Amino acid sequence: MNPTTRVSVMWLRVAALIGALFGLMTIREGGAVLFFDGPARQAAGDYVAFVLWFNFLAGFAYVAAGVGLWLRRRWAVWAASGIAVATLIVFAAFAWHVMSGGAFELRTVVAMALRSSIWVLIAAIGWWYFRSQEQPAVASH
Repeated sequence: MNPTTRVSVMWLRVAALIGALFGLMTIREGGAVLFFDGPARQAAGDYVAFVLWFNFLAGFAYVAAGVGLWLRRRWAVWAASGIAVATLIVFAAFAWHVMSGGAFELRTVVAMALRSSIWVLIAAIGWWYFRSQEQPAVASH
């Protein structure tokens, strides 16, 4: 394995681990607020239901994309890209909710900015990895 491939695999694996672990944490935390009436729900404050549901369900996609990236499956880059786009769309809908006077928590703004950034970065790393694996066409004379 050449050094460039080794480095690109390392970055892909880091992105995969971050995506999968972020997914597991998202499922755990979102599930605690959605399904249990306890300290997590009380600490959530003025959560926005559609954002919470999206993030909880997206957590399963995070895990799948992370596993796919770890296994170097091209579909996982498309999944990561879809997650990034969907997260940005929900972030925009959340912004609309806030600008319309809806209740929210500042930490939701921070969390959505972080989620958006992480998934754009994970998708970019995935695309970079697969581009680095493509062989350039040999010119014929």
